[in-house]
Amino acid sequence: MYLPRHFECHDEAALAALLHEHPLAHVVHQGSDGGLDADPLPLLWDAGRRCLRGHVARANPLWRTAAGRPVLAVFGGPQAYVSPNAYPSKAATHKAVPTWNYVVVHAHGMLQAHDDPAWLREFLPQLTARHEASQPRPWSLADAPADYLAQMMRAIVGIEIVVQRLVTKVKASQNRSADDREGVARTLGTHPMAALVIDPPR
Repeated sequence: MYLPRHFECHDEAALAALLHEHPLAHVVHQGSDGGLDADPLPLLWDAGRRCLRGHVARANPLWRTAAGRPVLAVFGGPQAYVSPNAYPSKAATHKAVPTWNYVVVHAHGMLQAHDDPAWLREFLPQLTARHEASQPRPWSLADAPADYLAQMMRAIVGIEIVVQRLVTKVKASQNRSADDREGVARTLGTHPMAALVIDPPR
């Protein structure tokens, strides 16, 4: 990924927050036909173990073809178009062009497959609790009949990406003047990108 120095981010707390708020990754890997493939998967970040965990349908070839191989998990955060009209400097010099602000994390690592009911029984409650937390009456695995749950679990395989390298890019108008950044934030209003323009993580 092209990463100018002013868009680099090494803030671990900001990284963890982004992976928590935007858990859907595109896992890029070499497909069974030898070309590149990408599977959208919600993944849980385990900061202590520096790994990402999830599961796929047993019918998905990812867990067979990518096991033991390098993969790239791409997480997208807030993103927004920025018009030249957002910059106060444009009115004076007209030296401005459109751009796009965004946050992205690239997690490089090795994929491991876990075709193991015990692994799934330990992991699935964590995944469910994470995504059900905002529900008025959170669903849990215990809400499903045991035989149905066992059937559903047989249809999935756990995956884990042991992360070897994390690259976070926060493109939030850091290359513009303070006045122009304030203009971008005003234009974006309540958009999540506006706060990052004012105070980008580093």
